Amino acid sequence: MYKNKLFAIVLSILLFTQFTQSQNNTNSPYTRFGFGDISDTNNGEQRAMGGVSIGSRINTSINTVNPASYSAVDSMTFMFDFGVAGLLSHFSDSRGGVTKGNGNIEYLSLQFPLTKWLGFSAGASPYSFVGYDFYNKGTNITINQPQNDTVSYTKTFNGSGGFSQVYMGLSANLFNHISLGVNGYYMFGTINNYRDVSSSSSSFTSTTEYNTLKANNFRYRLGAQIYNTFAKKHDVTLGVIYEPKAKLNGNFKKTLSGILVEPTDSSNVFETPGIFGLGLYYTFDKKLSIGVDYSLQQWKEAYFSGKRDSLGNRSKLSIGVDYMPDAKGRKYSDRIHYRAGFNVSDSYFNVNGQNLPKNYTKHKI
Repeated sequence: MYKNKLFAIVLSILLFTQFTQSQNNTNSPYTRFGFGDISDTNNGEQRAMGGVSIGSRINTSINTVNPASYSAVDSMTFMFDFGVAGLLSHFSDSRGGVTKGNGNIEYLSLQFPLTKWLGFSAGASPYSFVGYDFYNKGTNITINQPQNDTVSYTKTFNGSGGFSQVYMGLSANLFNHISLGVNGYYMFGTINNYRDVSSSSSSFTSTTEYNTLKANNFRYRLGAQIYNTFAKKHDVTLGVIYEPKAKLNGNFKKTLSGILVEPTDSSNVFETPGIFGLGLYYTFDKKLSIGVDYSLQQWKEAYFSGKRDSLGNRSKLSIGVDYMPDAKGRKYSDRIHYRAGFNVSDSYFNVNGQNLPKNYTKHKI
């Protein structure tokens, strides 16, 4: 039985990595900063609740955010979950606008019990997305040879790629009210950033910069949940996660042309951030659930291109609610989940020394 499950895991992860290498799910010009858009790895149910997940402990759902949740799986259950997302973006300025769309497989995960008290999960998900293509024009470059000339120029920016991750995790129940878990991640992928300054003037030397960052490293995350049932109808879970910062054991290459600067190679000057998270999840009579999460990604403390404090810390607050009329009802309508959620988060991008405004997101299903 376990051989079949292991085969399903390996095959699914291989299929996922083939998709993630050829597709992208972002069109944002801000993804030229940092590692691009960072994925929160929430499944569809959690996204509908605004991303609430750290305290979530549900035996019919795979929660990869907190590995302590895996031990909640029923002893005879094998779960498989994957998500597909589409993105339609519109960007505009004083010169006009453009609309772009794309999509991708967002995540893939499996979960099953090893014993009554030990759960296992594995799968794959994106860590970050990079995708942009834009340009701007100007006429304010002055060349001092042989005389002052103001010339027109064009700046072109484009980037692609991103990082993916595969994971395996274990979770164990202790004393009927405590669960501990751990996820191990292998991260891989390539980010390509290109920019060019060009002009038709003979007195201007075009300059091109091409950066390539490759990831090849391991990380881990620890999780814990304390859970109990009060007066038969009140289920409460307190969850916590911790992930230490880790070096990006890939390599970085910068290639410049048009100016007399040697290409540079560097390694181990990039890090993923330390992560802390706390969540509370309450369910009344198996019908109404309310959850709240807070997490912090410490990007300021992580090295990026050999420097600290070049990115901003990213905090996120999520609040969500889930209502199901009757879990034991015979009608289909009795078992429909009605979910709604809200979250607010900081961007870790640092543009010209300034962090971007907060992001506000609403969800319902």
